[in-house]
Amino acid sequence: MNARWKNLPSAVLPRVVDALPLSGGAVNDVWRVTLADGTAYVLKGSLHAPAGLFPLEAAGLRALHELAGTRTPRVFEVSAHHLLMEALQPRPDTDEFWESAGRAFAALHSVSGDQFGWDTDGWLGLLPQENGWAADGHEFVAEHRILRYLREPKVRSALEPADLAGLERICERLPQLVPVSPSVLNHGDLWRGNVAADPAGRPVFIDPAVCWMWAEADLSMMYCCDPPPDCFFRAYEEVSPLPDG
Repeated sequence: MNARWKNLPSAVLPRVVDALPLSGGAVNDVWRVTLADGTAYVLKGSLHAPAGLFPLEAAGLRALHELAGTRTPRVFEVSAHHLLMEALQPRPDTDEFWESAGRAFAALHSVSGDQFGWDTDGWLGLLPQENGWAADGHEFVAEHRILRYLREPKVRSALEPADLAGLERICERLPQLVPVSPSVLNHGDLWRGNVAADPAGRPVFIDPAVCWMWAEADLSMMYCCDPPPDCFFRAYEEVSPLPDG
């Protein structure tokens, strides 16, 4: 059994009798730890985490719950190196579950903002996410969601100069390419792997990268890897119909 969890600064660790590594974590180690009394938690951590990573994740979970009533995991401990959260369940992956998730996601997007961005920068995985305020959504997307990543060494090594120039031209034309849309509360990193279930089988959203942004930008994340069934999107549109096209 991987014992790296023993080095994390959690007050519950002296009482842990079992730790099961969980799959799906692309950035940090995650375990389901069980105490002697049978209580289970999810412990997520890394001794090499960037400064502020876990406190910002905890703040994002809290913001989604407090602003939109979104079901997120309860956080019991947070430090520079770990989060201790309530234990969740694997997704049922039934149509009923995904319909419920679609309606909950649409409810999140019913919370409107008056600007684009967030009051702090954050993280998308291990990449710093810039959230500087902008009154215009096209400006925010261009500066903080496209051009900002062109500075990353791995991006510059993967793209030819012509590709980089093409992306810059797209940013200049965003107002002509993308219709004006309002600012709404965004999860920011909602793909299939960031949807879990509570003990009652209800959807729980994890690992946010929150900001005020376009609803369809958030929704598009669901297509980045193994999208959910069509019933998720139909249920979403029952609550929050999308513009034609």
